[in-house]
Amino acid sequence: MLHPSQPVCVKQTGVNALLHFLVDGLCICCLYLTAADNVMIFVTYNVLAFLTQPLTGWCADKLTQKHWMLLASVLLLTLGVMLASVLKVHGLFIVPTLLGLGNSLFHVWGGKQMAVRTGNDIRALGVFVSTGAFGLAIGAVFASWFLLYAFLMGICLLAMVAVFLLPERRYTYEDGRQAIWGEWKGFWLIIVLIMLIVAGRSFAGEAFTTGITKSTVILLVLGATSMLGKMAGGWIVKGLGMWKAVLLMVVGAIICFIGKDVHIALMLIGFFLVNCTMPVTLYWANTFLRGQEGLAFGLLAAALIPGYLLAIVDLSTASL
Repeated sequence: MLHPSQPVCVKQTGVNALLHFLVDGLCICCLYLTAADNVMIFVTYNVLAFLTQPLTGWCADKLTQKHWMLLASVLLLTLGVMLASVLKVHGLFIVPTLLGLGNSLFHVWGGKQMAVRTGNDIRALGVFVSTGAFGLAIGAVFASWFLLYAFLMGICLLAMVAVFLLPERRYTYEDGRQAIWGEWKGFWLIIVLIMLIVAGRSFAGEAFTTGITKSTVILLVLGATSMLGKMAGGWIVKGLGMWKAVLLMVVGAIICFIGKDVHIALMLIGFFLVNCTMPVTLYWANTFLRGQEGLAFGLLAAALIPGYLLAIVDLSTASL
């Protein structure tokens, strides 16, 4: 359950979730407007946005005044949008660099805040991580300069709310940390296993959507399904218990994958169930790395890239 200071937790979760939607939407919108068909622009952005998160997450754990990470993120995103607006030059790598670093700082700040302020509540984790998927869909489908500026304005306003209207540290989840495994260093093997699960989920998510035409409607439906799955995962765990919920998600996803070509509804249900596991793995990582939730979030974010690249390579080979 949420920490006794529940109204604050709910407000924090809402603000962070909206920020997640806007940040991911802004980044993909800006890239679509400036990168054209330059694949390396997107690769640069993804590498910086995801693979730097273990480092930025470690920084989030060390900083006492963590709001500076949010402010730095907003500054980098603003600079990226300004350069894209003024120069409007396709193939300019400084823009994805700024966006990628700003995105990285935001995600670990938000992940750390959610774990600390809600006592690692799996429902709050799911709500926070869910909205980015729909933000990506909206930013990609409706990319325009007007939408880009609207995203940026929303980010600046909500960042001010997060910094000035919400307390910096209402609940210090990491204080008085006690490692549940004592001095046993082998718990890092479990962290690696969780990362492998995340990489596998990334591949599975891509595999579910193989062979379907990514029309505007389908992109929006997939973004909404991904968001609802991540959001629902924590509530399913609270309702059924951890292992019953995980069994439902895994077995259900396998059955749906086998029959995904029969009807699109089975594909969407399976895609939903795959995404339900997102808050589960984040909850596990936070539990094993209590007091280092920023690092935990960053490691799992980095683990998404190998699975994504494996899926892209596999799907490209299959189309030859």
